[in-house]
Amino acid sequence: MSLLELSAVEVAYGDLPALRDVSLSVEAGEILSVVGANGAGKTTMLRAISGLLRPRAGAISFDGESIHRLPSHAVVERGVVHVPEGRKIFPSLTVLENLELGSYTERARAKRRASLERVFSLFPILGERRRQPAGTMSGGQQQMLAIGRALMGLPKLLMLDEPSLGLAPLIVREIFRIIGEINRAGTAILLVEQNTRQALALASRGYVLQNGQVVLVGSSAELLDNEHVKRAYLGL
Repeated sequence: MSLLELSAVEVAYGDLPALRDVSLSVEAGEILSVVGANGAGKTTMLRAISGLLRPRAGAISFDGESIHRLPSHAVVERGVVHVPEGRKIFPSLTVLENLELGSYTERARAKRRASLERVFSLFPILGERRRQPAGTMSGGQQQMLAIGRALMGLPKLLMLDEPSLGLAPLIVREIFRIIGEINRAGTAILLVEQNTRQALALASRGYVLQNGQVVLVGSSAELLDNEHVKRAYLGL
């Protein structure tokens, strides 16, 4: 049984379909990448898993339990934590206050001190700037904060939506290195990215979404060698 399973999921905005018959699985301990162009449905898929959108058909299960009818806070309590596109930190709050908000569930509150130590170990700059208003930090530092805040929730599955968006190449490499480190510590990762080459290089498997549908599935090596992927997403 997979850690996360989507079965024939359909999501629409009014009468406009956004996901059509999407089936996908994430195994415990793996990094799975979902790639595709803008408007392919990647963010919609994450929002459906998170409980922010309700599928009109299909099913979503996590760790053997159906979650597609649960409110978003209940999904987080079960161990699915979402880092949204654009980071969505609280700019007027300090770094520390943002992190503490990530540990709002009872399970996470009990381990807040240990979680803070782990986050500051992964992202030393956050420890140095814990009293600084989050909105005054650079984009890369804010992305680190968004990931750190998610880790405070003790995720079994960490979902990342475009973590490289708008960041300099050096910062992107550092973010991807830390994502790999988080995974090696035992957290499964569902990575949604337009940076196809780096996303697939980090992952063991990948899915390609196009117009709300899964059009390709395979190992990362297979997808990086696929002619459609090369033409459409790698510029080759």
